[in-house]
This record gives sequence, structure tokens and C-alpha cells, in this order.
Amino acid sequence: MRVVSAMFAFVFFTAVGSAQAPAKPAAPAQAKPATPAAKPAAPAAAAGRVTAKVQGNLAQVMRGILFPNSNIIFDAQNNDPTKKKEDAAFGNPYGGWQSVENAAIALAESSNLLIIPGRMCSNNKPAPMNQADWPKLVQGLRDASMAAYKAAQTKNMDNIVDAAGTLTEACSNCHDKYREKPNLSLRCTP
Repeated sequence: MRVVSAMFAFVFFTAVGSAQAPAKPAAPAQAKPATPAAKPAAPAAAAGRVTAKVQGNLAQVMRGILFPNSNIIFDAQNNDPTKKKEDAAFGNPYGGWQSVENAAIALAESSNLLIIPGRMCSNNKPAPMNQADWPKLVQGLRDASMAAYKAAQTKNMDNIVDAAGTLTEACSNCHDKYREKPNLSLRCTP
């Protein structure tokens, strides 16, 4: 019985080991002459690698992320965040200055969304990423957001008033050029 068990174990583990062993490279194939139109194949995406992908248009990103989070910062200019424990209407358990800090970080991170290639405007025009001033405008948003974050960390309303002014200016710089148009079809154009 021991011999049978030993032989079974040997056969089983040899088969499993062979199945898990790396494949041996195939013999080199005869090289074919390259044609002028031949292009190398694109490398396959690494397993588990996530890449940035555009999901919404610029207006959706603005309305869903930037608008509500900037309003939290603007609200903190006049309404003491320590008196707001949480936003029960939306199930946000973070109140007070923590909500202001979170909003500022959301805005700073959103600046990354504004530079993902392929983003379109709500009028089906490409977001103005090809414009020379776009990186500067996006950086202005990022800088203003981080100023608001630092101000929120101080838990001082005077500091948040100054930071909100900087944020307003950053938003206006972009909106004045790309959003405020006589009609929707002209948005995202200089």
C-alpha cells in the first residue's frame, strides 16, 4: 500500500509541478522580411494595471466634483465649520473643518482629471487641453486648492476667506476664457 501511495504522490506532484513550470521557449521561427506597412504589435497591458479612462464630459466633472466641493470652501467663509457636524442630506459623516479639508483635497485631485486626454466638453468639443494656457489654468486650480487645504488645517475662518478668494480667482481665470460664452456651442474654445 505504501508503494502505491508513494507512486501516486510521485505521479501527482510531478504532473502538478509540470503544469506549473514555466513554458520552454519555442524554437525560433524563420524571420520574414518586414514590409513597410508592418508595425510592431502594441504591448499587452500588464495584468492588474489600471489606466486613466475618461468617463464624463467636462461639465459633468465640474458639476459632480468641483462645484459641490468649491461650495463647501465658499460656505466656510461665512458659516463656522465647527457648527456643522455632518451633511446628513448626502450621508457625509465628515463635518466641521474636516469637510473643508476634504473638499480642498478633492479639488486638488480633480485638477488631474482635467488633463486626462480624451475629455470632451458638453458640446462635444474636445476640452481645451491643446491650448497653451490650459496647463497654467489647471495648475492654478491645484495651487488654489492646496492653499484652501492649508487654510482649513489652521481652522481659522480669516485664512479660509483668503483661500476662497484665491480659489475664486483660479476658477474665474478658466471660466472667463472657456465657459462664459454667448451660447453653449462656443464653450471650450478660446
